[in-house]
Amino acid sequence: MAALLDIIGLTLRVTGAALAAATLLGVPAGALLAFSRFRGRRLLVAVVFTGMGLPPVVVGLAVYLALSRSGPLCGLGWLFSPAAMTLAQTVIALPLVIGLSMTGLEAVDPQLRLQIRALGADRRQETLALLREARPAVIAAVVAGFGGIISEVGAAMLVGGNIEGQTRVLSTAIVLGTRMGDYPLALTLGGILLLLAFLVNVVFIQLQHRPPWWPGR
Repeated sequence: MAALLDIIGLTLRVTGAALAAATLLGVPAGALLAFSRFRGRRLLVAVVFTGMGLPPVVVGLAVYLALSRSGPLCGLGWLFSPAAMTLAQTVIALPLVIGLSMTGLEAVDPQLRLQIRALGADRRQETLALLREARPAVIAAVVAGFGGIISEVGAAMLVGGNIEGQTRVLSTAIVLGTRMGDYPLALTLGGILLLLAFLVNVVFIQLQHRPPWWPGR
């Protein structure tokens, strides 16, 4: 039971940290792409959309090479650690959050922007008002980012190594249980993973109703 709780706890910590990082970076980046026009924007949008469909195992390989002894980030000493798994999951979730936030914000009625500007709002106030209007789409972007990493296996195995008591999370434990032929254990872990995903999504659904801390409350 203690080992199971450790696996669940690590899953929540790694996924939570990655999702928080992807949200803090992705939503502002999505707003920038939605509301700004600059040279190279179309190319950057194409890169984001490509990243939305990037296989997690490819991300894991790229992060592995970056953190390996000959990689540019070798000095961090993160390989086969929860930090490496968090980095890989952040890279996986970030394009999803950016792309879907951008799309949702672009769908806001252009007349609303004109009305906000006519009222004398500065750029920050305008952005916050539009984020409030696009709240369901932005939260959906975060949900998509969460869905892209909570059950991810390939990157976690590559950069984490599935080390017992150190980097083993629910998804990698399910793979191990299946390979060992322990199907009841794999099914049990799969059920726990689905339950966690369900509970987190319930929280996100509740956030569709404007929370006290949402901009413009």
